[in-house]
Amino acid sequence: MDLGLAGKSAIVTGSSRGIGRAIALALASEGARVVLSARTAGPLVDATAEAKRVAAPAGGDAVAVVCDVTTPAGVSALVDGARASFGGVDILINNVGGSGARDFHDCDESDLAAILDRNLWPAFRCSRAVLPELRARGGGSIVMITSIWGREAGGGPSYNVAKAAELALAKAMSRDLAKDNVRVNAVAPGSILFPGGGWERRQKADPEGIAAFVAREVPFQRFGTPEEVADVVTFLCSARARWVHGACVVVDGGQSRAF
Repeated sequence: MDLGLAGKSAIVTGSSRGIGRAIALALASEGARVVLSARTAGPLVDATAEAKRVAAPAGGDAVAVVCDVTTPAGVSALVDGARASFGGVDILINNVGGSGARDFHDCDESDLAAILDRNLWPAFRCSRAVLPELRARGGGSIVMITSIWGREAGGGPSYNVAKAAELALAKAMSRDLAKDNVRVNAVAPGSILFPGGGWERRQKADPEGIAAFVAREVPFQRFGTPEEVADVVTFLCSARARWVHGACVVVDGGQSRAF
């Protein structure tokens, strides 16, 4: 199936590893021109080189912008880099995030503020920053990478709050931006395993406990992969999903329990 993404310009935040990296590679393999971003240059350069390699057969390209999108200056640098490299933006993937305190006893004001700064504010600021670019192109697509713990209870409390807020933001944006031909959706992954990620750290620290968690909580008896999330995100960015708007697509192997 041709997704029609060749030549489209896409920003993927937090794309040096894990889900963000997989999304950047999936878009690049469809011929998109992808702007990868992260705070650390080394892994980002490696991911961008791989994106360029998979993009080449389809006529796509990839560039790296080292920046911190938890700051307004970092967001501006990212959008400026996309404009300078590819002339504008058609697609934005808000993937930056992270968790905090594991229970409410340890969740104080500073923890909640820090996790909102790592999840909600980058999504809000990046979306605001690219909107003029999307309008100039006649429309586009924004996808929020949230979590099943934004749809139901689970994870740490500050993370739960931040991801629920991202889902609410995506829905509010979808209602307002349809008139600009900008589609806004969310993707809610379940437990995804990748090198350097939180689940890998927990697995190394407590292999028996994590194995029991997977057996108990995930019907398919395994973790998900970043590529399984990336495939869904890539479809949502394409014209093949042109009537999918304001949705939250769960990619969790049946882990969550919400209707």
